[in-house]
Order: sequence, then structure tokens, then C-alpha cells
Amino acid sequence: MNITALNTTFKEIFHSVPVQAFFAPGRINLIGEHTDYNGGHVFPCAITYGTYAVAKSREDRLVRLYSCNFPEKGIVEFNLDNLQYDKAHNWANYPKGMIRYIIEAGFAVPTGFECVIQGDIPNGAGLSSSASIELLTGVLVNGLFGLDIPRLDLIKIGKRVENEFIGVNSGIMDQFAIGMGKGNAGILLDCQTLKYEYAPIQLDSHKIIIMNSNKRRELADSKYNERRSECERALAELQQKLPIEALGQLSEDEFEENKYLITNEIVRKRAKHAVYENIRTLKALKELKAGNLEAFGQLMNQSHISLRDDYEVTGVELDSLVEAAWQQPGVVGARMTGAGFGGCAIAIVENEAVEQFIANVGASYLEKISYEADFYVANIGDGAKEIEMWGGSND
Repeated sequence: MNITALNTTFKEIFHSVPVQAFFAPGRINLIGEHTDYNGGHVFPCAITYGTYAVAKSREDRLVRLYSCNFPEKGIVEFNLDNLQYDKAHNWANYPKGMIRYIIEAGFAVPTGFECVIQGDIPNGAGLSSSASIELLTGVLVNGLFGLDIPRLDLIKIGKRVENEFIGVNSGIMDQFAIGMGKGNAGILLDCQTLKYEYAPIQLDSHKIIIMNSNKRRELADSKYNERRSECERALAELQQKLPIEALGQLSEDEFEENKYLITNEIVRKRAKHAVYENIRTLKALKELKAGNLEAFGQLMNQSHISLRDDYEVTGVELDSLVEAAWQQPGVVGARMTGAGFGGCAIAIVENEAVEQFIANVGASYLEKISYEADFYVANIGDGAKEIEMWGGSND
């Protein structure tokens, strides 16, 4: 994306010149889905698609925001003295919530600012455009006012915005991946303790393909909170006998020995996914470190099957993409990524097979679903940061 074009838009909208530029990526989760709020491990990475901003501080208390992705909304304006959620402010509630909670955390935001934002993450695709805007706002406020906010604080504030300000009961993975991302590395994160380690991902002869089903998923309105409460119910029943704080603390054997405590069959399936997916994620790290990409791909496939059959969050669109991907030559593994109920799937594909893969999976999907999927070749990139003001694109 071209920062020069954003500077031009800023001049047209605000009749002045921006002084700093910032970027926050989107993320994909390679494996470890719906484990984060179950105290398990996730294995996400930041991607080079993301959200950009150019900004300049003001001398009064006004914050004025403009998104090139939602030009019909015009300039969204609010005052630092009134940072309440406002439905009419639409997308701008994410930056507003960040500013509010940064101030509540004891950091002084002395004045308002003007900002133009543009993202190249497909909206509603499950690549975490909302967490990208949250962390973008965090590094922007931090950089604009020299606040020295620790990165982990910004990550936690982003999660708080999602949970309390927006009202989506999600875990910390998205903000963590976007805040801590590193080029050519995945992050194994223990969502219970926030201990993490980077794992090098060498994909010299392979590409990560993001397959967007183009079925929009609205997390707040989806069955996400329902799945979460089912897991909480399973945990409560297991806690009658086991001294655990989260499903992610169980081994497969411990789960199998004690699953009889979970009285409802559907709730038992949800818990099984949470436990087995967490173990798969730990195995995935081991395989990657050993350079076993094929074994990693098999774990991806198993993850999708569990999300389809036990957690039931895939749906016909994602299943059609992944099952078509499994049939293609050169595919190491494929699975849905994100919360499910639409959104995206990912595949790891040999370089020479990429073009044919996109053509074949695209044709199969169109035939079955009657509208097209979009495909993106993703690179693993850095986390949220200030970027060169005149530096062109992030890639």
C-alpha cells in the first residue's frame, strides 16, 4: 500500500500535512483454533496485509478520523472528554475504545489528533481487521505522544476493547499476534500464562494461500459466545473431580478418562476439540522445529476435521474450500482459520502448484457455492509499528 496516497488523502480531508505513519498487520492462525479462551496454546503469525495510518496531533481535545475503506462514513469526530461507545460511529469505536482504555490505564493523551486509515485486509474475513485497527491505534497514540506504553499493555488493552467496549467475548490471540508478530516466524502462545516463543517458519519452496470464502462472519452476532459458554459448562463439570483451571491443562488421556463427567454429548464434543486441538498445536511446534512440514500439514488437516465435526464452526463454505484444497497436488495441508462461520481458510502449497491450486479450488468452490472465493498469497511479517513517513508500502 502506498503511504504517499494516504498523505494526499490526508491533505484533501484535513487541509494539513500528516507527520507520522503507522502499520498494524492482520493475522492468520496456523493451528490452535478456539483454544485461546480455553487456556490452551495457539500458533498464529502476523501477515503483510494490514492497516495503515497517517496522523498529526491537534491542539484541542478533538479526535477526527477518516477511513478510506468507509468513505461514505466521512470524518468521524469525537472528544477526548466523551469516549462512550456510539453505534453511529461504526468502525471508529475500535480506535475510540483504545484511546479510552489507554487513558484509563494511566497514560496521558494530552490532545486530540487527525488520522487517515486504510486497510487491505478483507473486511469480515476473519483475518482480524478489528484487532489490527486496535493495535494500530495503540502504536499511533503511543508514537504521536511519546507515551512509552509497554507492548504487552497495548495487547491487553486491545483485548479489553474487544470484550468490554465492542462486546465480543474473544481471547487474546489476535491482539498478541498483531502486537508481537515477527517476519518468517510463528508465535506459540500459552493463552493461560501469556508465555510465548517464536518458531522459525521456512517456506522457501511453499506459499501460504489464504482462501476467503466471501461469506461474511459477524463475530458479535455469531455462535462464538455460545461455543464459549459450552466450554465453560464442560470445564465446570470436570472441575467437580479435577483440580484444573482450564480445558487446555488436560492431556488427551486425562480427558478420555474423565469425559463421563460431562453430561451433555454436544458439550463433550466441544471440550474434546479444545483439549485435542491444544495437543495438536504443541505437536505442530515440535514438527516445525524439526523441519517436518508434511507432518505439520497433517496436523492442519486434523484440526479442520475437529473444527468441522466436534466444534461445528466450519459450515459448507469453509468445508468446500478445504476439501477442494485437500484434493490438489502440491498441498501440504489446509484448514479453516479464525473463528469460523464463514471467513477464511488457509493452505500450504508448493510454489509450482500455486497457480493451478487457485484455479482448481476457485472453480470447484464457484460450482458448489454459486459465488466466487478470493485468494491471497500471504507472507509472514512484522507486528504493529511506526513506519517511514515517505516509505511507500510495508512489503
